[in-house]
Amino acid sequence: MLLFARKRLLLSFSCCMILLFLTPVQGDSNSLQNSEQSFKISQPLELTPKLSRQLKLHAFLLWSSVGFLMPLGVLIIRVSHTAKSAKSVKILFYCHVASQIVAVGLATAGAVLSISNFENAFNNTHQRIGLALYGFIWLQPLIGFLRPDRGVRTRSAWYLAHWLLGVAVCVVGVANVYIGLHTYQERTGRSARVWTALLTVEVAAMAFVYLVQDRWSYLVRQQEEDALGDEQSEGSMYPANDHKEVAVAA
Repeated sequence: MLLFARKRLLLSFSCCMILLFLTPVQGDSNSLQNSEQSFKISQPLELTPKLSRQLKLHAFLLWSSVGFLMPLGVLIIRVSHTAKSAKSVKILFYCHVASQIVAVGLATAGAVLSISNFENAFNNTHQRIGLALYGFIWLQPLIGFLRPDRGVRTRSAWYLAHWLLGVAVCVVGVANVYIGLHTYQERTGRSARVWTALLTVEVAAMAFVYLVQDRWSYLVRQQEEDALGDEQSEGSMYPANDHKEVAVAA
């Protein structure tokens, strides 16, 4: 019954997020306001010092959340799979949980800042992806806290869903950061090439670590086997030489 209630809760929450994303913010009867909002979006955004600070803070909060801490949490939990001691696994697990909790908090702060200070017509790609992303960011820790115990039949399905959703949030979140930088450049006329380049370097470094993690343990094990094989081959040479020396002496 408990597992059934959990599944029903997750299904209901997911349906609400999907309906929230698909439901239009304004009706067709309000076409005049839609035209005015489209006209506003097409016009360059006048940056006041306050608005500039708010945009920079919003960008920093969302980058640090979905662009850094969430991918870092994925890398940390993957390291725990190769840890040799139970203590190391426990420490890495709590580091993963802490990084994700902080990431969710930062994303929530960015969402509150955006809703309370920016024009949110949700008629552009960056805002629509951001709205859906906020829902899935909160869904992911909910799934994490509903983790089944080891040995339960639904454990493997939970792990697959938690892993896929976590990676998807990271990928879509990073993509939306890129889209946000592009939107900022279009609306303000200010260049964001430096920040785009820095983000690309960071993403490339994390992607490299993510890909190498699967093969790193294999490479280490292969080096250990090669070193052991060399020691055995060297050790097998000396008894043969000793045998020859004894034979000559006899």
